Amino acid sequence: MSENRTDVLIAGAGPNGLMLACELALAGISPVVVERLPGPSGEPRANGLVGSVSRVLDMRGLYTEFGGPAEGPKPLPYYIFSGMAFDMTGMDAGPMAALLIPQPELVVKLLARATELGVQVRWSHELTGFTRDDNRVRVELDGPEGPVVIHTRYLIGADGGKSAVRKLADIEFPGSTAEGTVTRFGHTDVPAAWLTPDGGIEIPGAGRFRFGHNRVERGMFVFAELPSGTMMAIQEFDAAATVVDEDAPMTLAELREAAERVLGAEVPLQPPTGPGPHALRRLVGQNTRVARHYRDGRIFLIGDAAHVHSAIGGPGLNLGLQDAVNLGWKLAAHLNGWAPADLLDTYHAERHPVAERTAMHSLAQSGLMLPGPETAGVRALFGELLAYPQVAAHIANLLAGTDRPYDTGDNHPLSGRLVPDFRLGDGRRVAELLRTARPVLLVTDTVADLAAGWPDRIEVITATGAPAPAMLIRPDGYVAWAADTLPAADDPTLRAALTRWFGPANSLVA
Repeated sequence: MSENRTDVLIAGAGPNGLMLACELALAGISPVVVERLPGPSGEPRANGLVGSVSRVLDMRGLYTEFGGPAEGPKPLPYYIFSGMAFDMTGMDAGPMAALLIPQPELVVKLLARATELGVQVRWSHELTGFTRDDNRVRVELDGPEGPVVIHTRYLIGADGGKSAVRKLADIEFPGSTAEGTVTRFGHTDVPAAWLTPDGGIEIPGAGRFRFGHNRVERGMFVFAELPSGTMMAIQEFDAAATVVDEDAPMTLAELREAAERVLGAEVPLQPPTGPGPHALRRLVGQNTRVARHYRDGRIFLIGDAAHVHSAIGGPGLNLGLQDAVNLGWKLAAHLNGWAPADLLDTYHAERHPVAERTAMHSLAQSGLMLPGPETAGVRALFGELLAYPQVAAHIANLLAGTDRPYDTGDNHPLSGRLVPDFRLGDGRRVAELLRTARPVLLVTDTVADLAAGWPDRIEVITATGAPAPAMLIRPDGYVAWAADTLPAADDPTLRAALTRWFGPANSLVA
């Protein structure tokens, strides 16, 4: 049996685990990632990124590298809530941006970045158990050449909704399961004459449907023309009509039959011809759950290991990748010796409420898809409300995960929120200041010794064009402190913020 040691062991080489590994590596920490699969998963799951995660990736230079435009994320003109479109063009700073990238491609790109940063990924290593004490976690793995033991200071569960780490740590996973629903989805080909110029589809005998989610009286119909091909999904709510053998493989014929039941018309689906990778899956029931604790001593949960919910609206990667970025700089700060004592606890305090909000709105969107005239009435009323700019802005920020600020201990309107997207007077975008994942103190004019006690931790940048004369920006892009006047070097509120988030001045925390 081989035994190894590392500071951080990440279980799961999906997008969230790899993103966390990259964040740690940027800060000088060399994690080990273990994955039970023999290589990167080619299973099509998410079809892209939507929400404030686009801006967070842009801060690391990944948005453009992963296929976005060179000028960075642009707010979407509209989005949908339970299939109901709402306008975002009038918002001063629309929080919803997107990047169409299939999850398998995202994994490959993040793996390449992790490899460049020196991250070690061990494939075909399945976590089978662990024991822990006050100083270490002893992790047992089943590797391709037999049992492996890795001693680690911290274990991260990034191993999905059925997380072995969460289960072995006995962390509660409260929530609900929607019984009696069956969702079938897959890539397919449909007659070209059915495709509409606006990206939707018109099916003879059934009607015209927009891109995305559509409610019909017998279920939900999802249609999307994506780079990977034509995606179609059908959700049925009638348990008696949707009895299936869960062990039987999903077939295109099964998807076609479900589409015809729900749409009430013939739907001659053909095998997909797009570039793929191609999906063909069945989901019986729908779990909506959030882990009771994101931290249990030396164990942390991120992504689907910490929360599961409906995919409606596409919130999964927006939530999980930001978990990774939030935890990454804090865990690295602790391992590098300068983190305040309670910094690691702020991971749960900040990210758990965001997951609860996501669970809430995904349940609400699913509820608004249910059959019956009562639901139709609620949808009609909700559609009227979405026409009000204040309501649309509230929903947009809810979906983006930016509707509730973090508690940073500072009452400036910018504090606790993702830094606004703006250009500095020298032409740089604010995202460019965060490429190396270091904290930034941005001021409009030079102040001698402004962060003199934190030269190893804080980068002071003088530039015009910011929305406030002084802003302290955390590595994850959130504003920790801001001021409407240029501070003095001994400003007590600034020094308090620096100490709260980046440790005592001129000293290392043991």
